[in-house]
Amino acid sequence: MTEGDSRPSRDYRGYGANPPQVRWPGSARLAVSLVVNVEEGAELSLGHGDELNEHVYEAVEKVEGAPDLCMESHFAYGTRAGWPRIRAALKRYGARATLNACGRALLLSPWLAQEAVADGHEICSHGWRWERQVHMAEAEERRVIAKAIAAITDAAGAPPVGWHTRSATSANTRRLLVEHGGFLYDSNAYDDDLPYIQTVAGRPHVVLPYAFDTNDMRFYNGGGFVFADDFTRYCIDAFDRLYEEGATVPRMLSVGLHLRIIGRPARIGGLEKFLEHAASRSGVWFARRDEIAHAWRAGIGLPRWSPLRPMSSFGA
Repeated sequence: MTEGDSRPSRDYRGYGANPPQVRWPGSARLAVSLVVNVEEGAELSLGHGDELNEHVYEAVEKVEGAPDLCMESHFAYGTRAGWPRIRAALKRYGARATLNACGRALLLSPWLAQEAVADGHEICSHGWRWERQVHMAEAEERRVIAKAIAAITDAAGAPPVGWHTRSATSANTRRLLVEHGGFLYDSNAYDDDLPYIQTVAGRPHVVLPYAFDTNDMRFYNGGGFVFADDFTRYCIDAFDRLYEEGATVPRMLSVGLHLRIIGRPARIGGLEKFLEHAASRSGVWFARRDEIAHAWRAGIGLPRWSPLRPMSSFGA
């Protein structure tokens, strides 16, 4: 730490060459976590009364002083046309996923949460709006967390037990999630191929790292993916390497998906080919992130997690 820096020390070593000898359910070699981000309707939009318009989508264009109907239409594609394709692909290969959903998105499209729950998928919180929390004051962040939980609970029939902020969190985010008492895990990290435990306020909290490389976001803005096969090849290379390593140590692969991105007709085949490849291998566990978090706790000898009763004043 630098002088005056109050952040906890960063862990550059992690597990190194000696991860815990945790075995996944069914002695699987690799846990595959498919994360379907649901952000449509939660993007910043003057049309929704927000302070500005989101400007990153298929184009990068700032529209100021008026609703951006072009941007809004690009986002709406995700729920209207992208989700049915993604849902069908997951069903075809029997893959359970985690929907990383913004509260406002599910407030506007509750039917999507209901379909996902009926298919056996998890609904995780992606915040209230699709926004970074890095500069939020603590009181505001408390309200955002409480608002997201309420909207997801209404749409999905149960509160989320996982949280993933868009990109940068605040210094308080993880502490607030643990203080709330209803969160088994968060995915606000990108630093490992395995879950790990952080002790927060005296409690063991599961961190499930996410990934920006095995992610369809790379179709946008010069990220390197152009054709569906770009996504397929990259994700299969990651899968094959982790599957090989999984013969002797536990491994987890996160694959990030977005309704409005991978759900396009020229891209969905990339997901389908990856799923076909992964499903053809023995010892592969397509798992929801809450399932992975529970399995990790059990594997390292922690008791079964259950939510604490949240404080009624948490988001007040």
